[in-house]
Amino acid sequence: MKYVLFIVFILPSLVFAQQNNRPNIIFIFSDDHANAAVSAYHDDRKLLNTPNIDRLSKEGMTFNRCLVTNAICGPSRATVLTGKYSHQNGFYNNETTPFDGSQQTFPKLLQKAGYQTALIGKWHLISDPTGFDHWEILVNQGQYYNPPMIKDGKKVKYEGYVTDVLTDLSLDWLNSRDTAKPFLLMCHQKAPHMPWEPNLKHLNFDNDRKYPEPPTLFDDYGNNRGLAWKDQYMSIAKTFNDDHLKLNPPVDVNEEQLKEWNKYYEPRNAAFRASKRSGQDSIRWRYQRYMHDYLASLVSVDESVGKILDYLKAHGLDKNTIVVYSSDQGFFLGEHGWFDKRWILEESLRTPFLCRWPGVVKPGTENNKIVSLLDVAETFVEVAGVPKPSDMQGNSLLPLLKGESPKDWRTSFYYHYYEYPRWHRVRPHYGVVTDRYKLVHFYKPDLDEWELYDLKANPKETINFIKTPSYAKTIVKLKAELSRLEKDLKVPPISEEHRSDYGSAPFSDPALMPLNSEKKH
Repeated sequence: MKYVLFIVFILPSLVFAQQNNRPNIIFIFSDDHANAAVSAYHDDRKLLNTPNIDRLSKEGMTFNRCLVTNAICGPSRATVLTGKYSHQNGFYNNETTPFDGSQQTFPKLLQKAGYQTALIGKWHLISDPTGFDHWEILVNQGQYYNPPMIKDGKKVKYEGYVTDVLTDLSLDWLNSRDTAKPFLLMCHQKAPHMPWEPNLKHLNFDNDRKYPEPPTLFDDYGNNRGLAWKDQYMSIAKTFNDDHLKLNPPVDVNEEQLKEWNKYYEPRNAAFRASKRSGQDSIRWRYQRYMHDYLASLVSVDESVGKILDYLKAHGLDKNTIVVYSSDQGFFLGEHGWFDKRWILEESLRTPFLCRWPGVVKPGTENNKIVSLLDVAETFVEVAGVPKPSDMQGNSLLPLLKGESPKDWRTSFYYHYYEYPRWHRVRPHYGVVTDRYKLVHFYKPDLDEWELYDLKANPKETINFIKTPSYAKTIVKLKAELSRLEKDLKVPPISEEHRSDYGSAPFSDPALMPLNSEKKH
């Protein structure tokens, strides 16, 4: 009897100790952050210094090839939550079908395992968050100044710059959490999503620097590239409007904020209007304005990462907290003359992924294996000591974080983008990605074009090698691998896939206007 009583009394202490030993998790997720705008990735243009994000690189692991499954905001977020592709979690695009919050997600699994969970920032999944003890989300895409938000189902509004607001709310939650439990905090920033409105204090952060142009800024989409390249509507030359270019002030600022805004932009806008630029000269000016605004908005994101890391250290939480920084996808920073994302091309497909975990991850390490946002759910589930659900489609990153090199790690990756024609008339396409090649099929509407990119022979991805005889055997192998991935991932036939167009949406938006040679879809 003594032994029975002893066990009854000691078990709660063991459970409490186990919970405290499990690491806390902070997942910082920005929106549309290109690898080229993280200094730890050493882009040739040296666009931006990000010292705080780089701290994660110096003190942890930098993943050089983190790929997304579907390069658009909402679907990437759904993939992070579920560990599943769009065709499995049901969220294909940003606007037509709410995310099914009743399905299994990793925050729910952690919550059941004793973690306290919180989500603060951008959600963008149409439905309300589930699996969180506390959530406070931006309304729809969110706005940069004085953002309205929804806090546990109730509308609230804050004054200030959105990145600062979300950071302060995250720190407030950390201060008020139940310290007896391990925690999961997902801090989801709006920046640097379009329209790239900078924090007022960073408007002149670059002292009117002239940024290096990408070699493909004036890409002519030749070299056997098809209709998908030529009929997109996401170019700096044609798609940028006065709001993108800050020729109009934002509508969500107060009088004091507007005064500071105009003090910076109006003299520069007046000089632009007086110059009457045209042709490539106009595109070059647009590119420079774009780079200033996009990068300026990221300065605050980097500051936010620093504040969170400093908080952890000041409160003795840094040693037992995993911190991951990533983004929902990459972004075109003038490459191919574009902004936005969506494509299987490198600038869009790759996203930053950096992880610090003291005592587990060796500081200053890099990993070149193909990893993905698909792996986030499985990684955090394993870290929390929760059995891996059999229907998750990713791989836990834990072996890589420990410095191991599993022999069975993926060497190919499946990608599928669906949304058409909004917002940028990028044709739906799917394909297989390896360390060197991409085989891609553009298939809708009434399209049947295959392209092959060779990152070794043509790293800028400006040549389609699909008709080059010397690649015939490679194409056969890649098509076989694509078929294998489709089978393993249970990808439905194209004829049965989710129809992600906008049906009867009027063709009044230029992004929805078809070429003369194309029927309305």
